[in-house]
Amino acid sequence: MPTASAGRTLAPSELRRACDPASLSFATTAELEDFAGALGQSRAAEALAFGLGIARDGYNLYAMGPEGIGRHTAVRRHLAGLAAGRPAPADWCYVFGFGTPDRPHALSLPAGDAPRLRDDLRRLVDDLRHGIPGAFESEEYRARLHEIEAELEQRHEAVIESVGEVARAEGIALVRTPAGFGFAPMKDERVMSPEEFHALPEARQQELQAAIARLEVSLARAIQQVPGLRREAQRKVRELNRQVTGATVTGLVEELKAAWAAQPAVVAHLARVHEDVLDHADFFRQAREGGEPAPLGAPLPEAEPDSPLARYQVNVLVANAPDGGAPIVHEDNPTHDNLVGRIEHQAQMGTLVTHFMLVKPGAFHRANGGYLVLDAVKVLSQPFAWEALKRALRSREIRTESLGQVLSLVSTVGLKPEPIALDVKVVLVGSRLLYYLLQAYDPEFSDLFKVAADFAEDIERAPESARLLARVVATIARREKLRAFDRGAVARLVEHGSRAAAHAGRLSVDMRDLVDLLREADYHAGGGAREVATAADVQAALDARERRQSRIRERVQEEMREGTILIDTAGGRAGQVNGLSVVPLGDFAFGMASRITARVRPGGAGVVDIEREARLGGRLHAKGVLILSGYLAGRYAAGGPLSLTATLVFEQTYGGVDGDSASCAELCALLSALADVPVSQSLALTGSVNQHGDVQAIGGVNEKVEGFFDLCAARGLDGAQGVVIPEANARHLMLREDVVRAVAEGRFAVHAVRTVDEALSILTGREAGERDALGRFPEGSVNALVERRLADFAERVGRFARDAGAKRRFAPRKAR
Repeated sequence: MPTASAGRTLAPSELRRACDPASLSFATTAELEDFAGALGQSRAAEALAFGLGIARDGYNLYAMGPEGIGRHTAVRRHLAGLAAGRPAPADWCYVFGFGTPDRPHALSLPAGDAPRLRDDLRRLVDDLRHGIPGAFESEEYRARLHEIEAELEQRHEAVIESVGEVARAEGIALVRTPAGFGFAPMKDERVMSPEEFHALPEARQQELQAAIARLEVSLARAIQQVPGLRREAQRKVRELNRQVTGATVTGLVEELKAAWAAQPAVVAHLARVHEDVLDHADFFRQAREGGEPAPLGAPLPEAEPDSPLARYQVNVLVANAPDGGAPIVHEDNPTHDNLVGRIEHQAQMGTLVTHFMLVKPGAFHRANGGYLVLDAVKVLSQPFAWEALKRALRSREIRTESLGQVLSLVSTVGLKPEPIALDVKVVLVGSRLLYYLLQAYDPEFSDLFKVAADFAEDIERAPESARLLARVVATIARREKLRAFDRGAVARLVEHGSRAAAHAGRLSVDMRDLVDLLREADYHAGGGAREVATAADVQAALDARERRQSRIRERVQEEMREGTILIDTAGGRAGQVNGLSVVPLGDFAFGMASRITARVRPGGAGVVDIEREARLGGRLHAKGVLILSGYLAGRYAAGGPLSLTATLVFEQTYGGVDGDSASCAELCALLSALADVPVSQSLALTGSVNQHGDVQAIGGVNEKVEGFFDLCAARGLDGAQGVVIPEANARHLMLREDVVRAVAEGRFAVHAVRTVDEALSILTGREAGERDALGRFPEGSVNALVERRLADFAERVGRFARDAGAKRRFAPRKAR
């Protein structure tokens, strides 16, 4: 059962754990060495070392923790140490697929070799653009081409002449006209005139006409041989062109093959280039048409992407320095295309076209063979980026394709680059909530991210941790080019670290907040023309930061002082308690008092939460109110029904109310109303309660105490004012120095309680009361008054029920 003591009043030394500058063995941070590790993150460091060191599938990492504690810095530091000791990964490039033009071929080369291959092929094309046109302009080529053309003409004439000889033997001439060939009868070695032909006998005319008909058939057959002759001549020309081209190309390509003999894939590609150049020598001849011959050795303009010569270029996706170690890539905008790469298009003649040189690398390509760091929220917020990441890690290959191809939204012919083998260690950086949500709702997450590096928000406050914090301050000061900080400033930073951790025995490791505070303190030190930043500069920075964000707090306190918001800080009233709450405003939070009132009457509705009925109360607050009903029934009505209708409300609140930190105050207001015992309004109360009456710890205790203190100080401290907090929160106190000073002077008090009875005793100034051996509370105690009031309610409700039943029994009945 709860005890009936009155708790305890905390001593000033319990309200703030000060850091003595004399305990720090240095004058300024300039004397200290840099701190290379992550403060208080040994567990996370072990996880990072394991996850980054194990070379197995699925052992990617998730670095979790709140923002600002140095997750990215720690990850970068670990990666830098590992990457420098690893060999540089292979280069990757795309080349034209000669057999499959829509599927560019991927080449893997030793680090640094891809740019060399690109330059070699550029020089090859440049040499061919000089050499091939020159070879085709040589006298030897022209003579051989003339021979082929003359041979074609000769064979063509021979075929026609054979038909002409047959015709002459029959007295018919083969006549050449602009319209083609024809046949005409001959006389005396000349063509007959129409009159002479018609003068011939009819039989001779018919004989000549039949001969002409036969000759026309022979001529048609002869003419049908001409295309074959032309094709044969064209074949000879192509063979001649291959020979002439080969004389220029073969030596250049063989030279390159010898230089790349250690790379079979490159040698095979050069062989395909060789064959393609032999088949398409006209590409190089056309490149010189309409222009003046370039001087020997002069560079030619690089071929445009839409030029036929672009097929011989090399698209270097990734080029790594041979001595650069493994790559570390931080992708700040992890869209689908920024991860897997993209295929760009160019507008030509009103349409979009693409080319293998327009395949662009993504983060996977740049990080291949090394490490890729991504922000989990950014990946998940980009459409299809998360699926692309998982697909790449599962298949261990990079497929560069557009979202239209992935989702089958387009059916047009496009490029399908050959997939590239993927070997990468991915580090996701995100919050704990997101990590556990992914584990719960994505079945693939646990298989792909097997290692979690959990970064702590705070560390134990001890002399060693204070010294480590001082080294961190020294490191930041040197890195940010700030003034050195003396030991007093570091001691004030230690105290601020405990306040930020909301625990006097711990230190916050929020590096972002620490860096900002050091910069601001350095600014104030500069304003005071001091060479070393002091505790006064740190305090000035904290005060200025609070002032910049405290406008709303000041307006709320002004409303309370003026009586617009009704909060009493003197006197007493039954059923009314000053509760305490915290108002978070981004990085700033402040405490404020709220009036909690309770009204009671006989009935059976139990405890009615007006906030919940008005749909302003959250689930946690509703739970806290329901606990009150359990406490009342178990403590005061164990042997009978709880005949009570009570209403509880936070007065003058017009927004949502949630949390159970006011449940102890609500219970005290309810008990005060039942006992009709006034509660001191000079006190405020915070704490949650369970069904056994134990007061439990809550959050924001420092802000709550200071919020009520500020209101009381504005109205004038009289020594009776104070705050009642849970005993479990005493270790969390890191109050402002003005609050501690007021407590030391007896003008304010902070009381710690373990039970509701202890809180009642402090608030009412009367004994709460504890049951004796006979199960009765002491006469006149608060609990005795509550029990008597509830018994009276039960009797009245029972009497009302009996009277109502009797009336129903004796009421006249209507005849049917």
